Amino acid sequence: MTHLPQLITDLGLILAVAGITTLLFKKIRQPTVLGYILAGLLVGPYVSLLPTVADAEGIQVWSEIGVIFLLFSLGLEFSFKKLVAVGGSASITAITEIAIMIFVGFITGKLLGWTTMDSIFLGALLSMSSTTIILRAFDELGVKSKKYATLVFGILIVEDLVAILLLVLLSTIAVSQQFAGAELGMQLLKLIFFLILWFLAGIFFIPTFLKRTRNLMSDENMLIVSIGMCLLMVILAVTVGFSAALGAFIMGSILAETTQAERIEHLVKPVKDLFAAVFFVSVGMMINPQVLIDYAVPVLVVTLITIFGKLISTTIGAIISGQSLKHSVQAGMSLAQIGEFSFIIASLGISLKVTSNFLYPIAVAASAVTTFTTPYFIKKSESVYILLERMLPTRWVNGINRYSSSTQQLSASSDWKLLLRAYALNIVIHTVLAIGIIVLSQRYLYPFMHTRITGSPQDKIITVAITLIAMIPPIWTIAVRRIEREAYAHLWLNRKLNRGPLIMLEVTRIAVAVALVGVLLDRYFSTPVVLIVAVAVTSLVVVLFSRKLQQFYDRVEKRFLGNLNERETQKRRPEIAPWDAHLAEFEVPAESPLIGNTLQELSLRELYGINIGLIERGNITILTPDRYERLYPGDRVSVIGTDEQLTKVKGLFEESINGRNEEEAARNEIMLLNITLQKDTCLIGQSIRSTGIREQAKALIVGIERNGNRMLNPESTAVLEEGDVLWIAGNKKRIKDFMKAQKLPAKKSSEKDT
Repeated sequence: MTHLPQLITDLGLILAVAGITTLLFKKIRQPTVLGYILAGLLVGPYVSLLPTVADAEGIQVWSEIGVIFLLFSLGLEFSFKKLVAVGGSASITAITEIAIMIFVGFITGKLLGWTTMDSIFLGALLSMSSTTIILRAFDELGVKSKKYATLVFGILIVEDLVAILLLVLLSTIAVSQQFAGAELGMQLLKLIFFLILWFLAGIFFIPTFLKRTRNLMSDENMLIVSIGMCLLMVILAVTVGFSAALGAFIMGSILAETTQAERIEHLVKPVKDLFAAVFFVSVGMMINPQVLIDYAVPVLVVTLITIFGKLISTTIGAIISGQSLKHSVQAGMSLAQIGEFSFIIASLGISLKVTSNFLYPIAVAASAVTTFTTPYFIKKSESVYILLERMLPTRWVNGINRYSSSTQQLSASSDWKLLLRAYALNIVIHTVLAIGIIVLSQRYLYPFMHTRITGSPQDKIITVAITLIAMIPPIWTIAVRRIEREAYAHLWLNRKLNRGPLIMLEVTRIAVAVALVGVLLDRYFSTPVVLIVAVAVTSLVVVLFSRKLQQFYDRVEKRFLGNLNERETQKRRPEIAPWDAHLAEFEVPAESPLIGNTLQELSLRELYGINIGLIERGNITILTPDRYERLYPGDRVSVIGTDEQLTKVKGLFEESINGRNEEEAARNEIMLLNITLQKDTCLIGQSIRSTGIREQAKALIVGIERNGNRMLNPESTAVLEEGDVLWIAGNKKRIKDFMKAQKLPAKKSSEKDT
């Protein structure tokens, strides 16, 4: 008998139980994540109702793979440009909410008598909301087109990025077992350095690779290549001291900037769903029901802190960022839960053996309760806003509204702002590149030279010379390259007082370039040599290589920006909605009654008070279409209006989809029937065409059986005879109605689905 590995037996057990529990949770319209957790509880070591998983370590490995694919998929949905697009409002709200919740969580843990590490991890996991649960709730409640939903999505994006940082920082704290400010600072700088380096290298090479191999990439190849790149980045991240989750997230966010992002996301989804299911089941396996009973009070406290703490902190953050009181309250009530990332943070504490065993089940229990309350909170958010508006003093409400309006009207740009931002970005990016070259040189190039030229000072000279050649482009870009020339010229010519700060900016740039050359030389030579050579080399680069480097850099920048913006240029969304109005997108279904009508005929502005800002038809974008523009199947229509107006017009676009019921589906069901023509049937002697069966019953005679002979797809001129067996394809009800109308007695022998 063939031996079956225990891991396969365990996997079959957990997937079978998970399948049943998730079907149950689907039936009662609850998130499937809770079904997975319940499945883990049932097959875990603390419940004996079902067989128990034997190879827990093997399942743990699978769950770690699940975390990798969860983070990879999250990165595919992330895109660094999305973070820029959400603007300062979502960033300020998210950072305020996270800071408050980490503090509140830490204080709560200490008041409950927990250890410092337990309190720190509690604060971290309370600060993360559930993207999966919120997206599901928004879909079911139909509020994705409301303006506050955009703010919520932006907050979730920022939370995801902060969660990645927290994983790194918590790992550092866990290892050192103390708040070492200098060490945390170095870890943060190291993280920023590698994030920038990986992102720049990834955007420069990966989109170009995918573009050039597009014709060779079947779905199978694309899946293998994308997962391969994900795991390679995971290996790289772990090698330099970061978590596997960070590497997966980074590769996902790099691929999110490519034109193949949607395709990769679609291909990876089944793999992610499988391993994520194992991860969430493993979460349930770690829950001890007795612990929940023993810690019922902390579970209740943590749940209440989650609900009211996140509601209040998010509302405060949104108001500070300039949102109206209504949208702030709605966003706060939408985010009042904890979810998937909290599980990952809690599991990190357990894997590092720095948190107590009770923290994990408490977090899961609080997550389960808040998952159930989330849809109710979202549904009642507007009612709570109305109640709060009545309770607050009128001058407070008016003050918040004035602050919101003035914040949204602030000018977004100035010459100094443009220039300083461009200079800072230029210095940071190219400093990272230069340091990366120095690190690679020291780690790989110098040992290689030293083994080839043993005991000779020439090994250092050759290493430095090769490294300096590689550093010429970033050094020149930091010290010399002109950025935002128009803003610079405007500031220089506008006021003489601007010239002093502008000169200081140029001196600072040159000083940074000299310092970077000095950092390289300091690795191999004495201080006097470093100072002299650093200034000399920088001056030489500025004087001799300026023109050639400008051309080289222009080519590099063009390719990088082309790769970075290629996907964005294909699906650009202009911001054309003022005040409380916003842009919502609807798709015209293939069977919609809107099809073929002009905008004038539809009278959407007169009936609903909305405007159509643009229509996307394939790769064509029609901005501010005129009244004679018609709607066609598949058009993506961006509509400008308030939440109330968009809710009304949403039904118009979805009318044909929601109106399709079982009765209509039955009318369109096609079957294959056979009918025997008897001697008193009036169809005898008629040709197939003259019977009118095609026009009246929408059916086809696809076969005739006569005297043992069979005719497949007979000609329309074929004449029907007594005893013929007709095979008719069409709707059963329509064929029967046709027979009754013609008073055709018939004997039905069989039916088949086609």
